[in-house]
Amino acid sequence: MPPRSSPTARQQRLGSELRKLREQSGMSAQQAAALLGVDRTRIPNIESGRFGISPERVRTLAFNYGCPDTGLVDLLAAMAHERDRGWWEEHRGLLPPALIDIAELEHHARELHTAVTTHIPGILQTEDHARAVFDTAVPPLPGPDLEARLALRIRRQEILDRDRPVPYEAVIHEAALRMQFGGPKVAREQLEHIVAQSERDNVAVRVIPFTAGGFPGAGQSFTYVAAAVAQLDTVQLDSSHGSLLLDTDMQLRRYRGLLDRLRALALPTEDSRAFVRTAAQEL
Repeated sequence: MPPRSSPTARQQRLGSELRKLREQSGMSAQQAAALLGVDRTRIPNIESGRFGISPERVRTLAFNYGCPDTGLVDLLAAMAHERDRGWWEEHRGLLPPALIDIAELEHHARELHTAVTTHIPGILQTEDHARAVFDTAVPPLPGPDLEARLALRIRRQEILDRDRPVPYEAVIHEAALRMQFGGPKVAREQLEHIVAQSERDNVAVRVIPFTAGGFPGAGQSFTYVAAAVAQLDTVQLDSSHGSLLLDTDMQLRRYRGLLDRLRALALPTEDSRAFVRTAAQEL
């Protein structure tokens, strides 16, 4: 099997987790390769995501590394077993790889928690609102690029509708609710859509009102993607330069703490729904 020229974020994450296990064991890449019976260059290529690995070899490596966490090993083996091309692969080559990685990350999530201050979360955006947001890009997006991004964003929302929908929590600052992308009509329809979505069993919307004052992480938008085991959680940061994925233990602890602080400032879900409904009526 030839090496991958551009491994996905999920393939890279599998490799990086195997590297962490090896380093924790104190074993060198050359020693790990010898125990696995492969060329010494194979382990670095697996750990970079450039080479795939079978579930059986994942378990063998974990055994050789003395990893006692069976839940983590099971999930890593499941990641290695993934061979199906998800719907997001239709967009590869048409959009930046980071956007494709977000769709794949959300698809495999156990839970999603988003905190935003100036934009409505993409998972909750209407098509008209999303189009208006993309229309503000600098430099302006060519028509085909805009349509491709719009199609990806709307398709990502299917995680809320599938047979086993992903539990989703959005902590939204009032500033994001007051932004009128696309004008009052589009903004009103967007807020009404949030109200409707918040009534679903798997969706919780929490609003931080202006009256809450200052708070940690103001101006930063992020999504905390919870996996089946905490070690494989991921934080996705949004910026004007693109998306950034964080997964070190320290980073994950920091953003879990930040989410707790934001929840403490936000209104309860029922009060938040009433708040968004009132904001829509004021338009």
